[in-house]
Amino acid sequence: MPLTLEQLNTASTADALQWLNGLYEHSPWIAEQALARRPFRSLAHLKHAMAQAVRTAHADAQLELIRAHPELAGKAMVAQSLTAESTHEQSKAGLTQCTPEELERIQQLNAAYNARFGFPFILAVRGPRGTGLAQREIIDTFARRLDNHPEFERAEALRNIHRIAEIRLNDKFGAEPLLGGDVWDWQEQLAEHSDPGFAEKGQLTVTYLTDAHRACAQRIGQWMRACGFDSVETDAVGNVVGRYHGAQPAAKYLLTGSHYDTVRNGGKYDGRLGIFVPMACVRELHRAGRRLPFGIEVVAFAEEEGQRYKATFLGSGALIGHFNPAWLDQKDADGITMREAMQHAGLCIDDIAQLQRDPAQYLGFIEVHIEQGPVLNGLDLPLGVVTSINGGVRFVAEMIGTASHAGTTPMDSRRDAAVAVAELALYVEQRAAQDGDAVGTIGLLNVPGGSINVVPGRCSFSLDLRAPTDAQRDALVRDVLDALARIAQRRGLRYTLEESMRAAAAPSAPALQHHWERAVDALGLPVFRMPSGAGHDAMKLHEIMPQAMLFVRGQNSGISHNPLESTTHNDMQLAVEAFTQVLHQLAEEHQP
Repeated sequence: MPLTLEQLNTASTADALQWLNGLYEHSPWIAEQALARRPFRSLAHLKHAMAQAVRTAHADAQLELIRAHPELAGKAMVAQSLTAESTHEQSKAGLTQCTPEELERIQQLNAAYNARFGFPFILAVRGPRGTGLAQREIIDTFARRLDNHPEFERAEALRNIHRIAEIRLNDKFGAEPLLGGDVWDWQEQLAEHSDPGFAEKGQLTVTYLTDAHRACAQRIGQWMRACGFDSVETDAVGNVVGRYHGAQPAAKYLLTGSHYDTVRNGGKYDGRLGIFVPMACVRELHRAGRRLPFGIEVVAFAEEEGQRYKATFLGSGALIGHFNPAWLDQKDADGITMREAMQHAGLCIDDIAQLQRDPAQYLGFIEVHIEQGPVLNGLDLPLGVVTSINGGVRFVAEMIGTASHAGTTPMDSRRDAAVAVAELALYVEQRAAQDGDAVGTIGLLNVPGGSINVVPGRCSFSLDLRAPTDAQRDALVRDVLDALARIAQRRGLRYTLEESMRAAAAPSAPALQHHWERAVDALGLPVFRMPSGAGHDAMKLHEIMPQAMLFVRGQNSGISHNPLESTTHNDMQLAVEAFTQVLHQLAEEHQP
């Protein structure tokens, strides 16, 4: 029989330690420290307690924990001396059935990895879905991680150890994250659609109104109908809109959703997680025959990334009346105008103006999104509550000096444009680091017509400056531009500067943010508040109604806009449960 949380909470320390034996290889001290925090409110609470025991341990204890794990397909497997848990996991991933060539390759990687890092390669081979990784994926991950910095790789090893323990704990308690698995499966299936030129390479790219984009819309609509939405339609800009009616015909709606387009060669979860989490919640309400005092409107926004046309947030912008007719005449790389693409997709351009929502008919907008960063992963936390979406300003600029001979121009006589921009980049790094959650980036830096033996006379560059509040952002911008002027004057240079984008910060509505906080706490998890450095559809809805977001931890140190973007079915399950908690809270709040 599976273990229960009540049994664990009431058992003697000796019995509890015996039950938790094997979660962390040959390291009973982790469970012992975690058990001191009983009673546990949930399995998530227990998992976090164990992760915190490791997190607060001395570096030597962490290293000993890593070294307690066997090599993948290594000597212990061949000698059949693995623990029962490791034997099961390596067998489930097919490592016990490696071909001689695969086994030789893994052993070569084991040797190279140990030589570089001094500890064995750790990978949760049952994977983010819990069903096991393919041998090819294991070998590719092994090879990729050989290039990591040693400190980063040490942290990555610990993260994988926590995932191994999480899956083993699921087994002990008979806990299967079914809803998280469904959300995972929807995203995997949707990722089957990709634009030509990328699909052939196994890369995910879905840009506005391509065949792959339209196939995604059709599939999302089909799944919405299967989930029990009362109405499903594709609107005049390609958004897929599903409505689950409230208990009364005149009930307001809670608006939620995210985007289903992607960047080029992107990840499977950016945006799409925010569509499928509320879909799973609606399906469970429908299965239970339950109606809430408000309706739920889930919108799969057709365009957020601005990859095919320069029209970022087109899908969510249309809902607040922000559709620029000039966009219709933009052409993509193949010379196809947006108007032509919309007509080909069967969209009615004349109806776009009718998409604008009346905020009086809504409780607000909430969005679930993968974090797209390393913070939650680094803290061993599955969920984070967003306090604000950072405001940002972008500039395109050029530093102008004098091109001259690299060999004959003395160092004190140079007018080097590139060095000046390098100095500015260092200032941006230092200034942003002083200011809480502000960030600054020079992402583009180019010496036009540069030569190896010429002092750069010109250097074009970009500036991207962001902060959680507009006042904080504006102070950062002011200081950076002042520094730019000082650097140019001191070095005898001039520059051009053009503001290319300005976005206001979008602080979360306190009431909705509190609902997310209560939901996370109800799951037995610490409430961690954080700003969003990336822009989201919630920024647009913020202009007409209250909004608040929930972040879900990403794997691989939270990397996003990248094929390595990932999260686990356990974390997705927690996101569904948190969303359900918010629905219950709002239902109590709006009872007639």
